[in-house]
Amino acid sequence: MPLFCDVALPVPLDQTFTYAVNGVVPVVGARVLVPFSGQKLMGVVVRVHEDRPAEEFEIKPVQQVLDEAALLPDELMNLAEWIAQYYVAPLGEVLRGMLPLAAEVKRHFSYRIAEAGRKVLYEGAAKGSSRRSKLTAEEQNREYAVLNYLEGGEQAKMSALRSATGANKGLLEGMVRKKWLMREALAEERDARRLEKVAVLVPEARLPKLNDNQTAILAELAAVGGRMRVTDLHIASTGAGVPMSTLGTLVKRGLVAIEEVAEEFHLGGVSAQGKKHAHEHALNEAQMGALGTIAAAMDKGGFRPHLLYGITGSGKTTVYFAAMRRALDAGKSALLLVPEIGLTPAMAAQMYAAFEGEVAMLHSQLTPDERAEQWHRIRRGEARIVVGTRSAVFAPMVNLGLIIVDEEHDSSYKQEETPRYHGRDVAVVRAKLNEAVVVLGSATPSLESWANADKGRYVRVEMRERVMERPLPAVELVDMRAEFRETGQEHIFSRKLTEETQLTLDRGEQVILLLNRRGYSTVVMCRSCGEKIECENCAISMTYHKKVSDNDAIAQPGQRLECHYCGFRRAVPKVCPKCESEHLYFLGAGSQQGEERLQELFPAARIGRMDRDTVRGRSDMERLLARLHSGEINLLVGTQMIAKGHDIHGVTLVGVVGADFQLGLPDFRAAERVFQLLTQVSGRAGRGDLPGKVLVQTYHPDHYAIQLAAAHDYPGFVAKEMNYRRWMHYPPFAVLANVVIQSEKLEEATAWAGTLGGWFQQARPDKVRVLGPAAAPIVRLKRIYRFHFVLKAERRQALGSTLRAMLAYADTQGIARRNLVVDVDAVHLM
Repeated sequence: MPLFCDVALPVPLDQTFTYAVNGVVPVVGARVLVPFSGQKLMGVVVRVHEDRPAEEFEIKPVQQVLDEAALLPDELMNLAEWIAQYYVAPLGEVLRGMLPLAAEVKRHFSYRIAEAGRKVLYEGAAKGSSRRSKLTAEEQNREYAVLNYLEGGEQAKMSALRSATGANKGLLEGMVRKKWLMREALAEERDARRLEKVAVLVPEARLPKLNDNQTAILAELAAVGGRMRVTDLHIASTGAGVPMSTLGTLVKRGLVAIEEVAEEFHLGGVSAQGKKHAHEHALNEAQMGALGTIAAAMDKGGFRPHLLYGITGSGKTTVYFAAMRRALDAGKSALLLVPEIGLTPAMAAQMYAAFEGEVAMLHSQLTPDERAEQWHRIRRGEARIVVGTRSAVFAPMVNLGLIIVDEEHDSSYKQEETPRYHGRDVAVVRAKLNEAVVVLGSATPSLESWANADKGRYVRVEMRERVMERPLPAVELVDMRAEFRETGQEHIFSRKLTEETQLTLDRGEQVILLLNRRGYSTVVMCRSCGEKIECENCAISMTYHKKVSDNDAIAQPGQRLECHYCGFRRAVPKVCPKCESEHLYFLGAGSQQGEERLQELFPAARIGRMDRDTVRGRSDMERLLARLHSGEINLLVGTQMIAKGHDIHGVTLVGVVGADFQLGLPDFRAAERVFQLLTQVSGRAGRGDLPGKVLVQTYHPDHYAIQLAAAHDYPGFVAKEMNYRRWMHYPPFAVLANVVIQSEKLEEATAWAGTLGGWFQQARPDKVRVLGPAAAPIVRLKRIYRFHFVLKAERRQALGSTLRAMLAYADTQGIARRNLVVDVDAVHLM
């Protein structure tokens, strides 16, 4: 019988931890609760064995085995190990990201009196409370009440201490810092099932004499077949003036029973508004060719990655659905990844229409209980079609046969916290582990995927024509330099764009305007001293958000300055904080200012705005898209959220404002991002029966990314950009990692960066080029100072070994792992 198990814990340490088996022997892939550093943590068993560790280590026992069988099958455990190895990430943190089951473990704190606390309690009884304490007399009395409550030595939960003594969390934490109390983090199983109460008429119950309220509730239940959700009954009875206490009386009298049933999951989605769903369209010749290639690979079996390059409006979604239907018919399951939650409402409606109850969803807008419920449905094989964002790549699919990554170029697939995996690349590896087919689809594939197709690693499938032979929109560039010379003024919207918008609205058609900045003004600057108002936590300018009208039901943030990185807010100052000048100048225009200006220019238009301020939850996006599809909104302004995947047939004009500012960012992918954004947003025009038009306002009309986007020439852009990447040894001609050194203390971060810089100079890693150390483009973020290195190598093995050697050296120098961010295949270098 195995005596020990190795557990991967969600801590920033590159190791597993050995525990003694305590009764029940856990299996590999199961969750366990174990003690770690004064708290209980949930971990995943990665090995069960009889190898006793060295004698100097105290082996603690497993406190609880949460799963009888493995929650993670072998293929997901192997995938986790690959991610940990490839992205140089702790295995425990990888496994935590794979298991969205936090709802099934309840965490809380308990407190116990320490010796120092006991001494204070006795001295206080003899001498009275200290007058030197900074706390009020009432707070000191509460501290003594807590010590008295715990005097017997037993542990007590925070909730018990609060109710018994009135002490809040801050007071208890202060007592821990003073070493009067010892705190322990506890964890225990929790039932995460989502249940709802249903009122049920008791059949053949003998009716006693009833009052009017009781008769009304019984009649309401009888009218709907004798069963009704308690929440719905509450709404109906309240509307009729019947108190809910009446239901309790009927339950006591045995006339109504209350049952707990599983709560239905609302898949969501946007109505088709009379349009056909994706699976209902007949496939054209190009779609049939693409499906034939994918289906042939599925029939043949084995791993085969495909790059589906289809221009905007070519009908890639229809091909996806047909391929998923083939997978289901073959007894397989299929996974569809989308880059953002904003795309799931439209996709969810189409999914349900095509596959009904076999669909499950996984994304961050679900509640923890909903995520756990969907995850278990997938694991049991009840949902063979899964749609979700980046983390859905870890869904526990049964007999996985097909993975589709829609808009595979999108940077949203890159996780920006540990483990920093790329969802697209993980999808490819998972398909390989499952001998499944993977399809990467995009109108603007990433250069890495295009290069893989050129090398023969991926099968390239092309769809170069729009469905129903619809033309691509005509794109016209508006030179904003000339606009300023001719008008002498700086305007958000050019004369040409204003004129075309009015003509389009007059024809009863819809307009989308991309203004890729949130807020009202992007910078607030003093005209006297030139000081910009920056966030107190980040080295970044704060964005001005103007107060909206009281009758606007969406997003009423008030007049404020806000940091879009850490969320810090402050009121707009009346004078400059540095020189006290009253001359504060608001620069740059965001989507909120764009909406205000449009209301002035087009007072009769039905205007909507789509950005992170108006879309805060999954229902907000559904409502906004429903209004757009129905024609209730005929002029939509927003950030890049409007550019991704939306299929609105009434849109014939797209305007692009200020998208070229990204060309000035210190990022080698800047040109690629601008080209992709312009191409994607242009693709929203002319998707119906009427042709589309795009107007791009730019200060860089001669830049190759803008010129080639206007010409819809993706192959031409690839050829141009690939030359620059080859010359500068950037991906896809090299592998890259960004190493960030971070600390709350500037001198500490600087010293550590120098220490690692010295090691790189001395070690001189073979075939690895090291740039840095240098201050990160955003040198302070969320009160953390940041310096970084950029590592480039021709071979991935050389990069990985260098990073591991660096981490080992950092450990010897006392640089904690949490102070080092290793971002392999970094997408953003800011």
